[in-house]
Amino acid sequence: MISIEPIDSTSKAQVNRFINMPYHLYKDCPQWVPPIRIDEATQLDRTKHPFYEHSEGDFFIATENGRDVGRITALVNRNYNEYHKKKVANFYHYDAEDNLDVSAALIDTVAEWAKVRGLDTLIGPKGLGPLDGYGLLVEGFEHRQMMTMMNYNHPYLPEHLIQLGFKKEVDFVSCYLGSEAISVSPRVKSIAARIQKRGTLRVIKFNSKKELREWALRIGKAYNQAFIGNWEYCPLTDKEIDFVLENILTVARPELIKIVVNDQDVVGFLFGFPDVSAAIQRSKGRLLPFGIIDILLELRRTKWIAMNGMGILPEFQGRGGNALLYAEMEETVKEFGFEHLDMTQIAESAVQMRKDLVNLGGKPYKNHRVFRREI
Repeated sequence: MISIEPIDSTSKAQVNRFINMPYHLYKDCPQWVPPIRIDEATQLDRTKHPFYEHSEGDFFIATENGRDVGRITALVNRNYNEYHKKKVANFYHYDAEDNLDVSAALIDTVAEWAKVRGLDTLIGPKGLGPLDGYGLLVEGFEHRQMMTMMNYNHPYLPEHLIQLGFKKEVDFVSCYLGSEAISVSPRVKSIAARIQKRGTLRVIKFNSKKELREWALRIGKAYNQAFIGNWEYCPLTDKEIDFVLENILTVARPELIKIVVNDQDVVGFLFGFPDVSAAIQRSKGRLLPFGIIDILLELRRTKWIAMNGMGILPEFQGRGGNALLYAEMEETVKEFGFEHLDMTQIAESAVQMRKDLVNLGGKPYKNHRVFRREI
């Protein structure tokens, strides 16, 4: 018999139980990268994660015959609902054995949780913030998960949701570019050079985290404004911006972060992250005692880079800002010797960027789908 147990997020033992649950599902899967355990524990900590200052979440484990066979998180982002005038509940941390009854029990639990709160729609997987990644993988299972912000799952999980009545809400496609194929057109390079020479927009590069921190608040403000047209958009609070930037700084190589400024205002940004997923796999998600050392070494030796955060304010998209970003992207990849580029999770709603990536030679190679079901 399948039963669902709530997790007491103030209990270290229960939090560890929740974090440990998917390890047996993916123990023989070379593509799965475990989450960094301390980061996942923070997602369950209502005293640390800024999401809980305005919203609510609970965590559940499915058990059968004394074994943990699935888990799920139920969330309501009240700021999102207020901004979009909706009554949406999200689910996240959705992991289960290949047993439709387990998935049904988990989803039913979230649905009941949502009904009690007057909500009418389930959407997910969608986490607490923009660094959590969106959706279930539906194409590209043969490829390793890039970092921990792009989730991995077995192919049966999206099939479970379809059998439980879920429909597609939105797709997030990731594109691959090999270094030999990354070539910005002469026209784009000419526009970028002309814009910089004119001085209306200029690119700022960083050599240290200290320099980067001096611009952090302005970068955060631009980040909060750049994705207004995207499906997932919700204005971040000041504390959420600080949280996002602090997490970015933790894994950043400053020289791979670039910003576009108009006078002293940040109007665009390009976040490049060396892929450290191999080191995270070796450490099984633990930073201590030696995981952090291996990750720091992997930052320098990996040949993969993820562009996971690339935006220009809407009012500057027709004024050369996009050209600057794409020219800098090519320069970054070639200057630092990366051989593989992943443009991470571009939403269907980002129509122009999707077109630009195809024009640059990007090949869609992973697709994450967010699902919805009315309650």
